Amino acid sequence: MEPHEVLRTRLAGQQLREPRAATAEDALKNLLAVQAQEFPYARWSVAQRTTGATADDVEQAVANGRILRTHILRPTWHFVHRDDLPWLRALSAPRLHQANGGTYRRTGIDDAAASRSAGVLAEAVSGGAHLTREQLAVRLQGAGIPAKGLALAYLIMHAEISGVLVSGAPVRSPGGSLRQTYAAFDERVAGAAPPAVPSREESLAALALRYFGSRGPATVRDCADWSGLTMTDVRKGLALADEIDPGAVVAASFDSAEFHLRPTEAVGEAPGRGENPEQPQIDLVQCYDEYIMGYSVSRHYFGGTAPAYPFGDNPMHVVLLDGVMAGSWRHSLVRRGSAAQRCELDIRLSRPLGQELENALEVAVARYGDFLGMPVVRVRVGT
Repeated sequence: MEPHEVLRTRLAGQQLREPRAATAEDALKNLLAVQAQEFPYARWSVAQRTTGATADDVEQAVANGRILRTHILRPTWHFVHRDDLPWLRALSAPRLHQANGGTYRRTGIDDAAASRSAGVLAEAVSGGAHLTREQLAVRLQGAGIPAKGLALAYLIMHAEISGVLVSGAPVRSPGGSLRQTYAAFDERVAGAAPPAVPSREESLAALALRYFGSRGPATVRDCADWSGLTMTDVRKGLALADEIDPGAVVAASFDSAEFHLRPTEAVGEAPGRGENPEQPQIDLVQCYDEYIMGYSVSRHYFGGTAPAYPFGDNPMHVVLLDGVMAGSWRHSLVRRGSAAQRCELDIRLSRPLGQELENALEVAVARYGDFLGMPVVRVRVGT
């Protein structure tokens, strides 16, 4: 495959091109997990893969528990669909606790401390309570458990990984921003009928099918780094997936590496191949978007470095032109919560655009405004 074919196939598989998902939940089911530490931008990562989901739609899905935000995979914050979290947590938990082992020891979280803390946290959120981190800290401290700073963060993360806590309905701060809450894992995920968790082998196969089906072409190392699993586990998942669904994921060798992807792309049916070139398209994606974070050793195809700490006052998020990095952007919400609220988009481009590309950029800006449900003004800074 040529580099532009890799990009086109990834854009299509991740539903950044038509046909997009009908709902935010459908988009998330396709991707399995979406990195979500920047909540306002992570909402957009899910919604922009749909036919028109808004920020309110994503927030409502999170409030209702259809989409959950928790520490999973590497670990970091991710959006995960409620149906997928039980098996994904069971698959990931041993590796996550192992990865966190050094921090657990530094903060005094041994087995006894973790067990005692889990009991206090479970009691705090029982009966449908949804509590903020600060409220959980008060409960822990009231039980004589030192819970501040890094220790508090890792006690809560330990409880998430262990299936005690998961995200609750977000609450608004006085300034209008959404704040994370925590609820009982079993109440939010399982409800009255706990789902059957598949075997580890079935889970490895499911992860391989979902990852390579949405992000291919990608390498085994890409998947291992994304999932936090070993390369041995990823290869095992691919082999098991081929037994369960023969031919669903195939191998293709190019650029001196072996990639895995859905078969239609591998045999020369990538979207748009043989057709007239599409009009240029600009996408505003967050710097932690799965189009970027879904890869490690083959991330370079998009032609940029992200996520990266911005120099000076430069924005962190990424402007894509036909899948290739073309600049950076960020939003600022002005007079949030008032009748006169608006969004200001600071977009910095790496080169001036001609009229056709300016039109494509305006389409992207307008789509972001539709997502937010408020007027959007482009702040012209730089080129």
